[in-house]
Amino acid sequence: MSAFRLRPCSRFLSLPSRDLSAINLRLSVRHNSTTNVTEAAKQKLTWPEYLEIRRNKRKWETAITIPCSIIGFVGGVAYFGSFEADASKPIMGIDPLIFYSGCTVACMGMGYLVGPMIGAAGWRMTHRRAMNLIEAKDREFHKRIVKNRVDPTAQSATNPVPDFYGEKIGSLHQYKQWLRDQAKFRRKARLPEE
Repeated sequence: MSAFRLRPCSRFLSLPSRDLSAINLRLSVRHNSTTNVTEAAKQKLTWPEYLEIRRNKRKWETAITIPCSIIGFVGGVAYFGSFEADASKPIMGIDPLIFYSGCTVACMGMGYLVGPMIGAAGWRMTHRRAMNLIEAKDREFHKRIVKNRVDPTAQSATNPVPDFYGEKIGSLHQYKQWLRDQAKFRRKARLPEE
């Protein structure tokens, strides 16, 4: 057992050396037992902590999506802007300027779609140590969402389904609001529309 070493001070100098080793042993046992308790406490992830982690992950995804969209747009402008546009030669029956503009916007859309994947991958790389706990809470959270969400077949233009997948839940308050919204949707769906 590795533990901290005691430095002899004036009151311990008079004790025999075996008494000092007994004190050292007691300290090391106490030290080791408190680390085991803290490790066991770290093995549990509370709901507020988990929801904070979810919110943080969503922020990462959003933060990476914006630059990826801009990079996609700039890349599309750089690539499609370099082509010669001859108005007398349509591309697939469309004016070349409109076609190239559409392709540029499509590049920006690809950046928008790829951004959350890159953000999630980066977030996972920075939280590797806790991924087992987070994934276990994710499964439990998903079970709760599936159990409490409404039937989407009852939606209408005046009564859309509120956050079906629970993606916007980032705190206990938001989760309770989500449950209230689901109950409100159920009540509205049961009542006949006038």
